Amino acid sequence: MKTVFFDVDTQIDFVYPAGALYVPGAEQILPLIAELNQRAPLVISTMDAHSEDDPEFKIYPHHCVAETASQRKPASTLVTSRATLPAAPDGVRQLILEKQTLDCFSNPHLRPLLAKLGAERYVVYGVVTEICVRFAAFGLLETGRRVELVTDAVKALDEDAARKMFRDFTAAGGVLTTAAETLRDN
Repeated sequence: MKTVFFDVDTQIDFVYPAGALYVPGAEQILPLIAELNQRAPLVISTMDAHSEDDPEFKIYPHHCVAETASQRKPASTLVTSRATLPAAPDGVRQLILEKQTLDCFSNPHLRPLLAKLGAERYVVYGVVTEICVRFAAFGLLETGRRVELVTDAVKALDEDAARKMFRDFTAAGGVLTTAAETLRDN
């Protein structure tokens, strides 16, 4: 079964306490994310890449401005063989998909890439559970393929909203799993 992992927005501004939009406790899931990424046959890592005057800053404080240190991914989450879209995916194990909105499917390269890859299963994890992870997970469910959400490798800002997201996700056909189960099965 061809599987693609989705590492959602694990960027310095979100996963470390000094980050502009720190998700409390996110640094604690970095070892799991690093292991999932290293063991993934292919991982697509979404990354906010905002301009200085991005419209999203009317909702959220400045964060993940393109080409700044705080926009980067922690080194432990990077795979040696990687490319940043729109590079051709052949021969790499990590694709970094930049986005300027909450929804990774706003990048016009994602849907054609998924069609080309022909995965049968997607494994999703990262931050923020009830926001960007939700967009990724529900967008992937629209492909009609199996979508698994790694519950111990996500972090939320609002635990009630995260629990609701999990309920909605499973009701829509998604599967909840853990990092241990994913690593055992992969």
